Amino acid sequence: MHFEAVFVTLFAVATAVALAARWLKVPYTVALVVAGLVLGTVRAIGPPHLTKELLYAIFLPGLVFEAAFHLDFQKFWQNKLAIHALAVPGVAAAIGLTALLLQPVANALHFVDGFTFSHALVFAALIAATDPIAVVALFKSLGAPKRLAVLVEGESLLNDGTAVVFFTLILGAVTGGTSSLSGAVLDFVRVVGLGTLVGVTIGYLASKLTQRVDDPMIEITLTTIAAYGSFILAEHFHLSGVIATVAAGMLCGNYGARTGMSPSTRIAVESFWEYVAFALNSIVFLLIGFEVHLSNLVRSWQPILVAYLAVTIGRAALIYLATPLLRRTRESIPWAWSAVLTWGGLRGGLSMVLALALPRDFPHRELLVTMTFGVVILSILLQGLSMGPLLRKLGLTGLVADRRDYERERGVLRAKTAALSALDQLQKDGAVHAESVAQVRAEYGQAIAEAEQRIKDMHLKAEELRGEEQQAARRHMLVVEKDAILAAFRKGTLSQEVFDELLADVDARLLNLDSH
Repeated sequence: MHFEAVFVTLFAVATAVALAARWLKVPYTVALVVAGLVLGTVRAIGPPHLTKELLYAIFLPGLVFEAAFHLDFQKFWQNKLAIHALAVPGVAAAIGLTALLLQPVANALHFVDGFTFSHALVFAALIAATDPIAVVALFKSLGAPKRLAVLVEGESLLNDGTAVVFFTLILGAVTGGTSSLSGAVLDFVRVVGLGTLVGVTIGYLASKLTQRVDDPMIEITLTTIAAYGSFILAEHFHLSGVIATVAAGMLCGNYGARTGMSPSTRIAVESFWEYVAFALNSIVFLLIGFEVHLSNLVRSWQPILVAYLAVTIGRAALIYLATPLLRRTRESIPWAWSAVLTWGGLRGGLSMVLALALPRDFPHRELLVTMTFGVVILSILLQGLSMGPLLRKLGLTGLVADRRDYERERGVLRAKTAALSALDQLQKDGAVHAESVAQVRAEYGQAIAEAEQRIKDMHLKAEELRGEEQQAARRHMLVVEKDAILAAFRKGTLSQEVFDELLADVDARLLNLDSH
């Protein structure tokens, strides 16, 4: 199948999966992986392979930049100690723990001959990066604490970069490169520190340029250059492209967007990057499913299970060691959150690509690749599907139960009111006589009054839900205003100057409403 046909087919599949995931109420990324597994097994289409070059050239910079662009720097900074602790020394500790757990079990069960601690360390490094896409989407839909989402997303943003750096350093040491601890530490500081400097520089320049223009298309282009340019430049000088893109994204999204973008431009830029993230996530998770050969996974179920347990136990040990230490600071983490942070450490496409990037002659490469693919699939399916029940069990689902009751009463009220209006129309059309339907009218009127009373009697949390309903109504009204302005401009009843002025006013109110 030609590349163009494959490209269109992948998007068609992604759209169908998105609709099915919404209907079935399962995480979108989980559904994408399942779809990729099914299509890959039957070999319905032949998609491009998920290679390091493909991920680094297209997927990774866009996904990382979008997440960083939308991350509130103030909230990130309020949790800087916890995020940095988990993403830097935490990743190093998790790599060491995973390797310590994996290597003796692998030798005891005779997975392969000569599986050393160095091989276990390479696997632990390539599997260290977490992918919170499915988890963060669940947090939003279930009303989980916002700070918890900031911790998960902030940690993942940083640990993508640090995990790649640790993997590169460990692989270099194992294959005969730098082996001293002091040299590895200096390399880490150089790669991460200078990578951050590259990202900050490009992000600052892009932000300054956005202050000098007011054109959504140009400013979208500038953010695209910042996303991919920071990554390419850092990688060219053998620095951390992921860290550079994170720095550029946070600077553009917080400093550049707030000081240099008009409300209309900011909405356009945010909408653009939201779509880019949707498109890239759709393709990369489908490709993950395509890359996996189920027959290989079934044959290697024992190494995969051992590796998955080692990774999960290592993650749990890290989280539960860090939690009591952070309790002595202002960034204390509740114990219930520790379970979510542990179980929310899903693995994704980056780990698979790092595994595929292992040299062809690396010892036990096939086993490491198979274990990586198996752990990624298990974490996405098992942890992704069970995260919702875990959040409910721990009581971290916010207003979901109250929202369900509130929506039910609103639904009853809307249905009864619509039925009563239909009855009025029947009477108006002369289809029924007023005396014939008096009893029916009374019954429906009583049901409407009871539903209104139940809504009124709901406790304080329902007040918050009514506030959400008011916000949704205000947003709908502003969108209607914007549509009317656009329609008037297209008909020629508004000049360009007046159109720009009115549109900027509506967009400013929309932006203010969404930010609150």
